[in-house]
This record gives sequence, structure tokens and C-alpha cells, in this order.
Amino acid sequence: MIQRTWLQCTRAVDADKIVVATDDSRIKDHCESFGARAIITAKQCPTGTDRIASLLEEFDEDYFINVQGDEPIMNPEDLNYAIEVTKTGEHDVINGYAPIEDENSFFSSAVPKVVFSDNGNLLYMSRAPIPGSKQGKFQSAWRQICIYGFSRKALKSYRQYGGKAKLESIEDVEILRFLEIGIPVKMIPMSTKSIPVDYPEDIVKVEEVIYNS
Repeated sequence: MIQRTWLQCTRAVDADKIVVATDDSRIKDHCESFGARAIITAKQCPTGTDRIASLLEEFDEDYFINVQGDEPIMNPEDLNYAIEVTKTGEHDVINGYAPIEDENSFFSSAVPKVVFSDNGNLLYMSRAPIPGSKQGKFQSAWRQICIYGFSRKALKSYRQYGGKAKLESIEDVEILRFLEIGIPVKMIPMSTKSIPVDYPEDIVKVEEVIYNS
């Protein structure tokens, strides 16, 4: 799945701009077997964003894009859009979202749900079914797409917090730390093509898409 994600990324940016950050030497070896660049990070990084932030001193760039490894069939056009928005410098943090199209996803704790203001700023993200109706039914909702854009400044603040923030820890949603330390998160629309892998059964869904495409 990591190879698939890397290949999708190369459709958007040059391979020399892509780095796989991992704490597992097996992943590093696998990446290097097909020509991908990989860096070993500390095992104690509590989140993927902490993992990116831990590498700040190794790179001079002003902004960073994080594509989670559990997004094996992410849309390269979504990645291009995330890069374009991040490069404007108007937002310290951006994150993708897409409509939720089925009730099962809305009620699944594996799917982070997104609510945002009219100007696109994240209000909250939760594994609970939000926005919830008084009747407790699914009406309309949006899910997170795990493509992020960060400024160097935002990553430094994230790292300096020194661990998971309260709501971040409860929800197990790392983007919430930015809200808790007062950094706005700009949500940008993306396609619904991405299928995150959170459970073994999700692998079957992804493989069906890959083999039938």
C-alpha cells in the first residue's frame, strides 16, 4: 500500500520531492526496494504530524505536504490542489475533506467527521457522527481526507506542545491539536476517490478498486 501511495504522489510531484517518514526499518527497506527515499524517525512520535515535525531540521522548505500512508489510492489532483493552496502562504494548516455518501460511514468511529465555517475554517473534527440531527439521523456530512499542508511555523508550534492535546487525545484525531493551540485549519474540498485503510476489511475495498481500475 505504501508503494501505491508513493506512485500516486509521483503523478503530482517529482520523486525527489517525496520522502517517506517511518519508524520501521522494514518500511524503509521496502521503500528503497522500489527507489523511494525513506527516513527513519523516532518511535516515540505520537502522530504522523509529529513525525513530519521531527524532521524540520533536515529540510529548508517553508511548507510541507503530508499524505498519510493509509491513503493508498488518493487522487493526485487532490494533492496538486493541496500544494497550490499551501504555497499561497495564506494558511498555516490546510486539510482536505469530501462529502460522506453513506450512512455507515457517518456512524463509523473510523471516519473523522468535519464541520467547518462558511469561510472554510475547521470548527471541529470528531469520530462521532457530526453534525448530528435532533432525530439522530444521517442528513449530510463531510469526512476528512488525510492530505495536509503545513507551514514550518505551524509544525514548530505543534512539536513544541510536547505531546497530545486533550481533545486530540480523546478523539485520536491529530489535526485537533492545531485548534487547541489556536492555529486555524483551512479545510479544502477534495474528491471522494480516496479510501482510507483503518481496518483489515478496508484492504479488501482498496484491492477491489485497484484490480478493477
